[in-house]
Amino acid sequence: MTLENIDIFDKIERPLLIAGPCSAESEEQLMAVASALAGKVTLFRAGLWKPRTRPGCFEGVGKEGLPWMQRVKRELSLPVATEVANAEHVELALSAGIDVLWIGARTTVNPFAVQEIADALRGCDVPVLVKNPVNPDLELWIGALERLNNAGLTRLGAIHRGFSSYGEKCFRNAPQWQLPLELRRRLPELPLFCDPSHIAGKRELIMSLSQQAMDLNFDGLMIETHCNPVCAWSDARQQVTPDELSIVLGRIVHRSAAADNNDISSYRRQIDEIDDALMGLIAKRMEVSREIGEVKREKGLAVFQAQRYNETMQRCDEYCSIARLDAEVMKDIFEVIHSESIRQQLNIVNDNPGK
Repeated sequence: MTLENIDIFDKIERPLLIAGPCSAESEEQLMAVASALAGKVTLFRAGLWKPRTRPGCFEGVGKEGLPWMQRVKRELSLPVATEVANAEHVELALSAGIDVLWIGARTTVNPFAVQEIADALRGCDVPVLVKNPVNPDLELWIGALERLNNAGLTRLGAIHRGFSSYGEKCFRNAPQWQLPLELRRRLPELPLFCDPSHIAGKRELIMSLSQQAMDLNFDGLMIETHCNPVCAWSDARQQVTPDELSIVLGRIVHRSAAADNNDISSYRRQIDEIDDALMGLIAKRMEVSREIGEVKREKGLAVFQAQRYNETMQRCDEYCSIARLDAEVMKDIFEVIHSESIRQQLNIVNDNPGK
């Protein structure tokens, strides 16, 4: 996908800050938060329509909150943003002059819903930010951006808010940083924001996650902010006060994104040499695996040998404890290598050596 003219905040210095309450609860609440954030943030956010897991929960004030957002924009000169999940939301938000729209994770996962939004936005020039789908599916995320782009929208951005994972303990949504980084590699011109509030699920982790995002060269942050978070009608645990937000912003260390720093160029050459050596070793390992496949075919042996696999993983554990490596990461690497070895041996056994 090639996107053109998508720098949605081209005249504003990075990093950008998008902040505001998870949900608009009342006009007084919205104005109080916005007043505390005026002059500190680029864009004021508030959810009017809230998709919830189960019925009976607060699902947002809906269109009733649009005049409140207009007041924030009018009296405080703050651009405003809200989430849309269908064509009706789009039409209402546009008619109220909402400056920026975002598509939530629960909507991104549904191509039909994204297409409905794209069709409703056809011919508009409003900036749209797309959160990652709830599941770790990069193609689905890119597909949502493509649907909007195909409808003529060029002022697009992406928001990384983490991914649902069964049994995850530390975070509400696992960051899985490799996915947004791959999105950036494939679409380097796309503005990329991080939503540490939804990744964390608790305010205590927002500082460290915000720093990680800045260290990874994200363009900005979306942080949920409420004057009295403990009384918030939704996601109370992950919202910070305006004062706490100021502390977070004041502590973030901003690092240079320069790619040609002479101080690390020699180390990069070493990394390149090591990577070349690793690829050579993996190629040699696959060559040996194919030779083993020939023997297994001749002797009528099963390709997968569970005991041998367990021995390999045990050796991996032992080596990691000595070398101070992360055992889980190394096991993931060896599982991929082992799977490729099995695939190559299956090709030999099934007389398909060229595949």
